[in-house]
Amino acid sequence: MASASLSFSSPTIPRRYQTRINPRRPISTRIAASVSEKPVTAAPSSSSPSSKLPLRKIPGDYGLPFIGPLRDRLNYFYFEGRDEFFNSRIRQHGSTVFRVNMPPGPLVAPDPRVVALLDAVSFPVLFDTGLVEKRDLFTGTFMPSTELTGGYRVLSYLDPSEPNHAPLKKLLFFLLSSRRHAIIPEFRRTFGSLFDTLEAELAKKGKADFGEANDQAAFDFLARSLLGKDPVETKLGLDGPKLITKWVLFQLGPLLTLGLPNYLEDFFLHSFRLPPALVRADYNRLADFFREFAGPALDEAERLGISRAEAVHNILFATSFNAFGGMKILFPSLIKWVGRAGARLHGRLADEIRSAVRANGGEVSMRAMEAMPLMKSVVYETLRIEPPVPLQYGRAKRDLVVESHDSRFEVRAGEMLFGYQPFATKDPRVFDRAEEFVAERFVGEAGEAMLRHVLWSNGPETEAPTTENKQCAGKDFVVLVARMLVVELFLRYDSFEIEVGSSALGSSVKLTSLKRASF
Repeated sequence: MASASLSFSSPTIPRRYQTRINPRRPISTRIAASVSEKPVTAAPSSSSPSSKLPLRKIPGDYGLPFIGPLRDRLNYFYFEGRDEFFNSRIRQHGSTVFRVNMPPGPLVAPDPRVVALLDAVSFPVLFDTGLVEKRDLFTGTFMPSTELTGGYRVLSYLDPSEPNHAPLKKLLFFLLSSRRHAIIPEFRRTFGSLFDTLEAELAKKGKADFGEANDQAAFDFLARSLLGKDPVETKLGLDGPKLITKWVLFQLGPLLTLGLPNYLEDFFLHSFRLPPALVRADYNRLADFFREFAGPALDEAERLGISRAEAVHNILFATSFNAFGGMKILFPSLIKWVGRAGARLHGRLADEIRSAVRANGGEVSMRAMEAMPLMKSVVYETLRIEPPVPLQYGRAKRDLVVESHDSRFEVRAGEMLFGYQPFATKDPRVFDRAEEFVAERFVGEAGEAMLRHVLWSNGPETEAPTTENKQCAGKDFVVLVARMLVVELFLRYDSFEIEVGSSALGSSVKLTSLKRASF
């Protein structure tokens, strides 16, 4: 499948795998593509020309049919856990590129075989839609039933080469642009109420669950800001978050752990798909809500040549799965990392945020937030250290050569490529103190230059979503609302303390102390 290995020296293993590492050296995330009969070389390192890197056979194997994928699935979920699953194979193969089976495998995914890309040099090939196809790969080696999305393959599952991709992405751009005036005021209104609720719960119980309150606030904010409708005034009431959470479980169940006994959970959750019929009534309630209140966006869809029915399910998915799901994961993560950083950082953030707002006439605005470099860095650092969507997939469109820091590897057309993003964005050969939360990492000219290695949006932070790529249509929206959460927090409080646990989707965070603003 790949060329025989050439003679080469042993690759340098990054710090997370051994004690010492080579000094950091800059790399380029540019992905080169050319029309040639020879394999295309992807993502060359600027300090290691591809001609000087050894060509190596991709290490690893898939094991026996059924047995190999099942073994890897159990190791991934239970015996090793996700990070150690990858770390152990990096140590075993002396390479951050290797062959492995990715869950869920049998009986959900017919072909679990992938080539794993686990460093900052190889990972960006997954963004180049000239080299990799993204058709039906949003959730990886399996695709949930379209019965869960109204019978349509929604935008997240479309490759940019497909005719519906561009108009559907334009529709999302329109939705965000046409409602931009409502985002900041509705966020402040909704999340101001959230913090009032948390304060009351904290006073009553001694701690307050951020996650549950955040879920309700996130959905209310999205409905108010993007659709102009408060769901509590509709038939949906307060049910939106629980309906979405249940619906998402039916899509992502084969990739989740819920804390059930291992073998019971693996049999029922990872070996079979949950029947879409069990969530159909819940989904229809959500669809009715969007059908009734997304009128201007549906009118725009018709102008773009998209049927209103297809537009409803795409707007529902983008708002409920992408945006709500992102806020459900990212916001607790942001509270967790900032909370753990302690009172000294809290004081610096409070001073910067309040000074910038005061200098802008007391108004929370885009201009004011641009004058908060530490706050912006904190948001980027959270997205770097714990990206809300950690797994990326792409199928090679042609024969190509993928580079890591130390070697080149031939990939054949049709092979599935997989990247685990936290290993790319915590690559110690790119970032100093890569495993640490460094609040000021992206402050200043040198810090801003490192944003090209922040990849949470299915592309570098320094690039923009277009109809030709698969970068998140709401990239700037997500960054904005994350910034507003930090701003709202430190306009109200000098400091806070937390307890952190785990959940099926990210972190579980409880607030144990909120110190009201004193200056």
